[in-house]
Amino acid sequence: MKFDFPVLIGDIGGTNARFAMVRQAEGHVDRFEPVRLSKFSGIDEAIHQSVLAHTQARPATTLLAIATPLVGDVFRLTNAPWTIDPRRMLAEFSLKQVLLMNDFAAQGLATLALGPEHLAPLGGGPILENHPKVAVGPGTGLGIANIVNVGGKWAVIPGEGGHIDLGPRTAREMAVWPHLAKEKGRMSAELALSGRGLENLYGAICATDGHPPATNNAAEISRLAMETADPQAREAVMLFVTLFARVAGDMALLTLARGGIYVAGGILQKLLPMIDAGQFRAVFEDKAPHEAILQSIPVNVMTHPTAALEGLVAWVRHPERFSLEGATRSFAGEDGGQ
Repeated sequence: MKFDFPVLIGDIGGTNARFAMVRQAEGHVDRFEPVRLSKFSGIDEAIHQSVLAHTQARPATTLLAIATPLVGDVFRLTNAPWTIDPRRMLAEFSLKQVLLMNDFAAQGLATLALGPEHLAPLGGGPILENHPKVAVGPGTGLGIANIVNVGGKWAVIPGEGGHIDLGPRTAREMAVWPHLAKEKGRMSAELALSGRGLENLYGAICATDGHPPATNNAAEISRLAMETADPQAREAVMLFVTLFARVAGDMALLTLARGGIYVAGGILQKLLPMIDAGQFRAVFEDKAPHEAILQSIPVNVMTHPTAALEGLVAWVRHPERFSLEGATRSFAGEDGGQ
């Protein structure tokens, strides 16, 4: 992969968009203020107003990590109304190339780019070099990506793992489960482990207890839980962390991720003060008959405020380290062809 510079990179989630401009492979990186998707009619307007209005540099390449599967030639975000049309962007911004990847592929790249100062450990053994890694994180949705070293290059394999089935294990969970909102009768991990998932858990716990909910806003639920002002809110947050630890353990088993589980997204970062590492590990490792394997696997919360952008910058600067052909889509040429 060879990039034409400057490269405009963007991390386009379900709620926020973050942009940066890499002027040269080893040159300065211009970082711009994050923006909320709801403030703009689409990505073209967001780039014009939040990026190009603040720099004289004009991109030759645009690299976007977007929160949707890369199917088709025009991409509607899964949890937001924006549509990404690469061919229109080629013409609108006079680009040589538009590259797209799933937003969690960028979080996968971040697992390779961040230093220990941007990792909050939740126990386990040491990170083993060149062993598989997993990025998993609740945000607007629940993203999961595997990161595997193949022949000396890192391959990032995103998927739709956030939509795996999720079931109850304890008597209390079995009482709460019937009150959870489901999709076509199915309870997926994302319906509990996301911003709306926390709202779902809180509403179900309140319904189980016959207690009117104080709010239906995830940030407010978290605040009430931290202030211990609402026992149902606190239980919802604790159940959120428990369910997340189970799913993270499942993901660790899938690839024997001795390179580590990396927790992405802002929700777990904000909940860190409430997380008891010992309790988290107990749930994470409760995978009989393979408890010993789980005990060896480290878990780290990525705390960098723009982790995905750091991952994208690492790829742009050192593409020889990565093999991302299966994780990207490329649109280029004067005729906008693929």
